[in-house]
Amino acid sequence: MNIINRFSKYLTAIEYPKTKTSWNIAGIIKNKNAFYKFDVRDMFKLEDGTFAQTGKTDTKADKMVLELQDKWIIVDLEELHKYIKKYKLNKINTETIIKNLEWNILLNK
Repeated sequence: MNIINRFSKYLTAIEYPKTKTSWNIAGIIKNKNAFYKFDVRDMFKLEDGTFAQTGKTDTKADKMVLELQDKWIIVDLEELHKYIKKYKLNKINTETIIKNLEWNILLNK
């Protein structure tokens, strides 16, 4: 099962883009009330063995979804982009995201 299908189990009111765009799925996170467009892509492994995800600052997505072994991390892209710009970063790890960004949702699998 692909990552979009795995993540879709946590959403209601699901929509998919009608044309190629920077978001993969939209909907409402179960037990929440806001509708978001999500960037949901598989992470890849770097040479040192750590997992990574790329992104663009001009995305049409509202949130980025990161899949870890036991949970999903949903990150607000506007807040992430401001943080990256403020600290002049080109890489940021998941622990830093969880500790330093205010708008994160952790969903246990």
